[in-house]
Amino acid sequence: MVRSSQRASLFIVLFLAACGFLGMVFAQKNPSTAHDSDSDVSQSLQQFTQVYDIVEQNYAEPVNPDKAIYNGAIPGMLHVLDPHSNFFDPKSYSLLREDQRGKYYGVGMTVGPRNNKVIVIAPFVGTPAYRAGIHPGDVIIAVDGKPTDNMNTGDVADLLKGPKGTTVHITVLREGTDKPLEFTVVRDEIPRYSVDLHFLIHPGIGYMHVSGFNETTEKEVQDALDNFYQAGDLKGLILDLRQNPGGLLNEGVGVADKFLRKNQLIVSHHGRSSPERRYTASHGNSGKEYPLVVLVNRGTASAAEIVAGAIQDHDRGLVVGETTFGKGLVQTVYPLSNDTGLALTTAKYYTPSGRLIQRDYSNVSLYDYYFDRDGINDTTNKEVKLTDSGRTVYGGGGI
Repeated sequence: MVRSSQRASLFIVLFLAACGFLGMVFAQKNPSTAHDSDSDVSQSLQQFTQVYDIVEQNYAEPVNPDKAIYNGAIPGMLHVLDPHSNFFDPKSYSLLREDQRGKYYGVGMTVGPRNNKVIVIAPFVGTPAYRAGIHPGDVIIAVDGKPTDNMNTGDVADLLKGPKGTTVHITVLREGTDKPLEFTVVRDEIPRYSVDLHFLIHPGIGYMHVSGFNETTEKEVQDALDNFYQAGDLKGLILDLRQNPGGLLNEGVGVADKFLRKNQLIVSHHGRSSPERRYTASHGNSGKEYPLVVLVNRGTASAAEIVAGAIQDHDRGLVVGETTFGKGLVQTVYPLSNDTGLALTTAKYYTPSGRLIQRDYSNVSLYDYYFDRDGINDTTNKEVKLTDSGRTVYGGGGI
């Protein structure tokens, strides 16, 4: 648990960052307000300290400071800005970094719930769990001697992870055996593949599913394309981006680069504190302009929308499915003390036709922002842009 003084200092740093962000915006509009903004920040910090002290000393039940700060004060402050600026406590920040890196250290198997038990869904081929002889359907009853009776899937998964080269002792029950089986497994680096499916559905017609955009996605996509090329002439490709929540901007740019012509614009972004940056196809598709279909749905967001938007705006392929989520905000992730992190919106991105696809998040709850789809296809009052061939596309609500 983080000490109270460290916790308060962390909140103050984040509070000053957010207030400074807003204050500089107002100061740019009216420089005379800069001094007033500094005074407001000081007063707000003083009020927060007073409120927190009163709560900690007088609330009817003991206050969990981590919960009050990590789950209450800091997220509440950031959500005033936009739905995607976020604070990550140590556990969630560690998971974020795992997703970005495309790897983690553990035994290499998926686990899931069944009949109030945690079972092995499947060990990944070639991983420590696979080599040790752990089987799908094994019931995990203990990890390093700790019974799993009252644990959920996430708790067990956390116990299985650890530094590379360390050992973990796993006890399982297996159907057909009388006694528990014991396995001592050495943890290793386990890749998180973002191209989780790719195959030929017909001679010359490829299918590829991309589940996210991490540090290895561009290479994984290229490897999959190379496999298709080696199998013969690629006559068409289905690129499945459904339920792809996005990820790293540069990886999205790298994937789009493989389907566009050299020097075509992929995406641009700019914010209050950063000049416009334009990303163009640096390599291009090497003349391989086979028919391309991109599958999307309401779960397609962020970097996945960058890929779909670039393909649509340049008329490179056909985008099929539901209207995508509509996330056109760019977050910069700042590492903080105590193994925490801050994802702050620092820019907005625009597709090649110049449209901002970010959905309106003003005057709506977080629940409605993420789950309400009413009016998503209503083009009234949405900005109108044109693709390369002159087709009409709309901003302000996804692809």
